Amino acid sequence: MLASLPKNEDPNLLVGFETKDDAGVYRVNDDVALVTTADFITPPVDDPFLFGQIAAANSLSDVYAMGGRPVTCLNLVGFPADKLDPEVLQGIVAGALSKITEAGAVLAGGHTTEDEEPKFGLSVTGLVHPQEYWSNSGAQSGDALILTKPIGSGVLFNANHKNWVSDAAMAECIQTIASLNKIASEVMQRFPVHAATDITGFGLAGHGLEIAKGSQVTLEIEIDAVPLMAEALEMYHKGMSTGVNRVNRELVQHDIVFEKPLPKWHEEIFVDPQTSGGLLLSIPQSESMAALAQLHEAGVPQASLIGKVVPYQNKFLHFK
Repeated sequence: MLASLPKNEDPNLLVGFETKDDAGVYRVNDDVALVTTADFITPPVDDPFLFGQIAAANSLSDVYAMGGRPVTCLNLVGFPADKLDPEVLQGIVAGALSKITEAGAVLAGGHTTEDEEPKFGLSVTGLVHPQEYWSNSGAQSGDALILTKPIGSGVLFNANHKNWVSDAAMAECIQTIASLNKIASEVMQRFPVHAATDITGFGLAGHGLEIAKGSQVTLEIEIDAVPLMAEALEMYHKGMSTGVNRVNRELVQHDIVFEKPLPKWHEEIFVDPQTSGGLLLSIPQSESMAALAQLHEAGVPQASLIGKVVPYQNKFLHFK
């Protein structure tokens, strides 16, 4: 659909919708570019404050995935005022504001509309140097792949509806997705990042495919190196899934190969839709261990080296 639209010829639009990047980038002058994005979600938790925190972290992540710094935010709200008390909305906004403040940004306003179910997110504007932004299309053969958060939140939230997930595992999951990608992004700005994205609704495989296709390379991902949320794989083994897994699998099915034989339920973790997932970064192999050490020291303990970039080899994604 987007391909049929007239192409924007403004040379200052450094990143538009053509590359499936996480945000747009517009050059203001030789030293400053704007990073612009918008995202909203439905509630993955019942607590309004936590919902606001998770939704805000999810929206802010798109700026971090471009190597930018968030500066202003606008609330995007869909709310059933005839079903829920105003205090619920106040809690959602308060939770979001706590994360906006943690990010060093400001809340400048927003827009609210009547909706059948709550929806919340942010439109975020950030800043980046016009020659230093990250995109999802610059990965180079020989690069190492770093993932900064574990995956598995999608299946855990679904399984939690049936009380299959332990309180400890659920608490860890919520803490992970409510955390900002701020520290990870700031640490990685010290290194030559060739490509980056954040892992959200398309899962690790879907967003990895965007990097691989955009860069015309193959991502070799070490299955046992990918960090998983506690009990997430167990939930797939028990037969749980999400409403998005099938679509995500269809998205990547022609571009993925599992060189290590896995049962189908195990493969599902790699198309598990994430909310406020971690950053996936492609950096020179020679910088990878130093980057990983600095991430751990800065407070990103589950950041992991999960694979490498190689020349294109028949499929864009090789899980080994």
